[in-house]
Amino acid sequence: MAQNVVRYNLTVTDTMVNYSGKAKRAIAVNGQIPMPTLTFTEGDIAEIVVHNKLKESTSLHWHGVFLPNQEDGVPYLTQMPIAPGETFTYRFPVIQNGTHWYHSHSGFQEQIGMYGSLLFLKKKDDPTFRKGIDDLPQVPLILSEWTDIKPENVHRMLHNANDWFAIKKGAVQSYTEAIQAGHFKTKLKNEWKRMLAMDVSDVYYDKFLINGKDESWLPQFKAGDKVRLRLSNGGASSYFWLTYAGGRITVVANDGNDVEPVEVDRLIIGVSETYDIVVTLPEEDVAYELLATPEDRTKSASIYLGQGRIQLNSRLPKLNYFEGMKMMNGMMNMDGSMDDMGMDMSYQKMDMNIVMYPEITGNTPIKSGGLKEQNGHSTHLNRDITTLNYGMLKAPQPTTLPKEAPVREFRFELTGNMNRYVWSLDNKILSETDKILINKGENIRIVLYNGSMMRHPMHLHGHDFRLLNGQGEFAPLKNVLDIMPMETDTLEFSANMEGDWFFHCHILYHMMAGMNRVFSYKNQTPNPYLPNKVWAYKKLQSESNMFHFMAENDFASNGNDGKIMVQNTRWSLGAEWRLGYHDEHGYETEVHIGRYIGKNQWFMPFIGFDWRYRKQHGGHEKNLFGQTSTKDHRAVLSLGAEYTLPMLIQLQGEVFIDGKIRFQLMREDIPVSPRLRGAFMVNTDKEYMTGFKYILTRNLSISTHYDSDMGVGVGATLNH
Repeated sequence: MAQNVVRYNLTVTDTMVNYSGKAKRAIAVNGQIPMPTLTFTEGDIAEIVVHNKLKESTSLHWHGVFLPNQEDGVPYLTQMPIAPGETFTYRFPVIQNGTHWYHSHSGFQEQIGMYGSLLFLKKKDDPTFRKGIDDLPQVPLILSEWTDIKPENVHRMLHNANDWFAIKKGAVQSYTEAIQAGHFKTKLKNEWKRMLAMDVSDVYYDKFLINGKDESWLPQFKAGDKVRLRLSNGGASSYFWLTYAGGRITVVANDGNDVEPVEVDRLIIGVSETYDIVVTLPEEDVAYELLATPEDRTKSASIYLGQGRIQLNSRLPKLNYFEGMKMMNGMMNMDGSMDDMGMDMSYQKMDMNIVMYPEITGNTPIKSGGLKEQNGHSTHLNRDITTLNYGMLKAPQPTTLPKEAPVREFRFELTGNMNRYVWSLDNKILSETDKILINKGENIRIVLYNGSMMRHPMHLHGHDFRLLNGQGEFAPLKNVLDIMPMETDTLEFSANMEGDWFFHCHILYHMMAGMNRVFSYKNQTPNPYLPNKVWAYKKLQSESNMFHFMAENDFASNGNDGKIMVQNTRWSLGAEWRLGYHDEHGYETEVHIGRYIGKNQWFMPFIGFDWRYRKQHGGHEKNLFGQTSTKDHRAVLSLGAEYTLPMLIQLQGEVFIDGKIRFQLMREDIPVSPRLRGAFMVNTDKEYMTGFKYILTRNLSISTHYDSDMGVGVGATLNH
């Protein structure tokens, strides 16, 4: 019997959206965001024709799908990008069922609209068909987020440690806030250990969305109905807490695979994960809220099931960041390594962030709950909240791998550097590694330890893996592992689909920073879509080690000073200048090119060039070593190094080719209050500076400083 071919045409175009009152560029497919829901039945042939009407290349990846490697949709790894004006057809047999999703794997396109639901239905005669689950009415829901800032700028800001997002979230954790919260010692210890403030999610978003809207209705359901919601997290970097106002949530599938039903009060869905949940409408004439709250709890998105009075969910209260900071201080050593304090943590069974949850710890005001006609919030305290963790997931059928197959084991430490936003495996990014060669027919075991302070949703393309969570032969099958800080998790899969398969963190900005590997089958059939695989892989590697630009300029009453920097994972090229308005104040510029050393990147040797001029009346100044400081005409090269001391103070030492030596201590961006930043500099040339800036917008601050050469200045600081 001929297989049923199900064909979709997808046209990718530029569009404008307005989620926040400002019109911004986005990408639509068939004129809509999210992209259309694509539905197939197991046994179909999927044929998806992509028409690229953009002025840039694009691609589509079928998340969680078993398919020939050339159809996987990763530019430069499984295909060449779909060029502007081109049409490309993806064609593959549907050999599985479950809830999946699809998205662009090109640049940051996923963040601006290129994500959609992908459903594979069971055949009517499927022996795994579950009455009361697979025959329920079902609704695909895809969660996402929107930022008005171009995602390329978001990425650059993260690399430059710009804390505008923390200001917008109310999460700066400044010294003033620490004192008010009784956590001054906590803040001091945090900075003594050279850590930035506690971070939960990296980016501030203007809106959170369910199926493209922050609020929507499913009025077709009535009292007594059970509904299967097929949820995908299509967000670029947001985890979502899911709660339901009509009672408990029954989890029936995860990452496209059935699990034994388990009832919970709430669950957190990691970036790129999918969950199928069953909810019930208990009463007539009530619309029950399904609430999706991002992990940082800044906003939320809602969808209401039923009609009538709206039953709202308890809102998740603001995180206790300083409690999280205190916990983090206890887990970090002075050398930047993690101290697990002897705890054996795995599979989300111990949520270290619980200290920040007021609804669990009880540090929250309690308001009355109940029905609301339209909008309003109700909160109730419940210390007995059941939260889903991976240990609760159990496959309905055995998932054991072939016993006779040879086993190959890999161990990776998930490594990160929040200060410079470097994300890696074993302190290596994709551009610093070769493909991992494996043999078809092997059982591959991967042991992951998260040595960073962030969660990472690690996704394997083209395969499901068994998560060894204590359920024995019924270990659940997944394709995304959300691994929490300090956890060690083990997964295993059968190497049965030849090709080159991406393994990466699915937080878009972590992936683009280099947290990737490629599993490559030996002796694989050549990929007709990649005529030059060696060149293409180098292109893929370069995308995760791009250079990032930063510039700042202070227009002050006593002169002009600023800096520019271009950096990637290891290298830094920076220039700074101070220009007086007359010769007595002088003019100077310094240029440094250096390479960061070590996992924490606290040490950077560099080559420098120092040029300065200042008109002097009389004798030359001497530095602390008794050497004459020549500032009237100075142009010299230097060798030096920069080191990050406790309290995030930069120690810089230089030896110049004319024999002069200079040491300097400096710190910028001391968080005095949520928007007020302090700075200071002192060096052995007897120069010093102190100043403050008050942040008005993402790119503008008002500032004042005192400089030993130029005196007092007041002005405005622009940054980019």
